[in-house]
Amino acid sequence: MPQRLPLFPLGSVLFPGLVLPLNVFEPRYRVLVQDLVGDLGDDAGPDTGLAPGEDAEDADVRGFGVVAIKSGHEVGTGNLQALHTVGCVALVREVSETEDGRYEIVTVGASRFRLVGIDESAGTPYLTGLVEPFGDDDVEDDDSDGRLTVLADAVSRSFDEYRDVLDIGGAEAPDDPRVLSYLVAAAAVLDVDQRQRLLEAPDTVARLQAELELLRRETSLISTFGAVPATELPVWPVNSN
Repeated sequence: MPQRLPLFPLGSVLFPGLVLPLNVFEPRYRVLVQDLVGDLGDDAGPDTGLAPGEDAEDADVRGFGVVAIKSGHEVGTGNLQALHTVGCVALVREVSETEDGRYEIVTVGASRFRLVGIDESAGTPYLTGLVEPFGDDDVEDDDSDGRLTVLADAVSRSFDEYRDVLDIGGAEAPDDPRVLSYLVAAAAVLDVDQRQRLLEAPDTVARLQAELELLRRETSLISTFGAVPATELPVWPVNSN
C-alpha cells in the first residue's frame, strides 16, 4: 500500500547519500519544517522536536520527499504544474531558525520512491504524496561474476578523466559501486532531465552503464571543442525553495 510522505518539489534532483542544504523561506515549507521537527524555540524539549543546534540524528525526525519539477517553478503558489514520478527521501540532519523566521536545514538523501498520487485530504499547505518504494536501494548488488566491479572501475577512471578535462577537483571516487553511481550522477555537469534519468535507473549496473557512456561522450566533446555543456558546474549551493 502507498505511504503518505510530505513533498518538497525542487528544480534539482536529490540522490541517495548526497547532502542537500535548503534555505526554507516560503510559508508553506516553513510549516513543513515545523511539522517535521516540532517547535524550534528555546522551550523545545525532547518530545517536541529539536532544540536550536540539535542534530536530527538525536531526535525523532521524519523525512520528506524531494521530487524534481517537470514543469513549472519552485517558488510561488500555483506555479507548480507537473512533477517527476521518482524522487528521493531527504532526512533532516541539521536545522536552524534565522531571526526573520526562515529555516536553514541540511538534509541527506536516503531511499528512492515512486510518486503514485497526491493525498488531496492531507489538509496542509504543502503537498503530501502517496508513495511506494522504488528500485533496489535496500538490496545488495550481486557481483558474483565480477561484472559490477569491472564496470565501476571503468566509470571511476572515466570520471577522473572527465574531471581532468573540466579542470575541477574532488575527492577520490568511492569504491562502493552504488555510492559511486550516485556520486557521478550528482557531480557531473548535467541538466535536470539527465539527472532524473539516472535517478530512475532500475539498478546500479544500469546507472553505471549509462554514466560510462555519458562520461566518455562528454569527455570527447569537451576535449574536441574546448567547451562545457550549457549548464552550471555542480557546486551544490544552498537551494532556496
